[in-house]
Amino acid sequence: MKKLLLKLGIEDMLSFWMFIKQFIKFSIVGVSNTLISLGIYYALVYLGINYLLANLIAFLLSVLNAYFWNSRFVFKSKGNVLRKLVKVYTAYGFTLLLSTTLLYLMVDIIGISQLIAPLINIAITVPINFLLNKFWSFK
Repeated sequence: MKKLLLKLGIEDMLSFWMFIKQFIKFSIVGVSNTLISLGIYYALVYLGINYLLANLIAFLLSVLNAYFWNSRFVFKSKGNVLRKLVKVYTAYGFTLLLSTTLLYLMVDIIGISQLIAPLINIAITVPINFLLNKFWSFK
């Protein structure tokens, strides 16, 4: 366990609480990002845009929003913007695919309620997305 904590950059209680604070900030950005994504999606569908195209546009714009706030508010990152932006889109794309796969497995294979499965999904994919962004996208 100690090796895992050290790999996460947690060496003492202060660094532990800094890690938790960063995760909470990441989660706040994620909630706002979800609201933005839904808002864009519903607005586009209302305007007559195909729901799949609306979903793609909402995803692309919400990840751009996530990059902006995560780079300034959560990870306070500087450096090559384009490289980090590509990494952020890759990380979010990976967790989108993982989330979709897990949702299918939970609902269609295991038989978990389609109302409960997304909640379980969030508990799995948010920490993974946080770690990908912390240790890869914004490193």
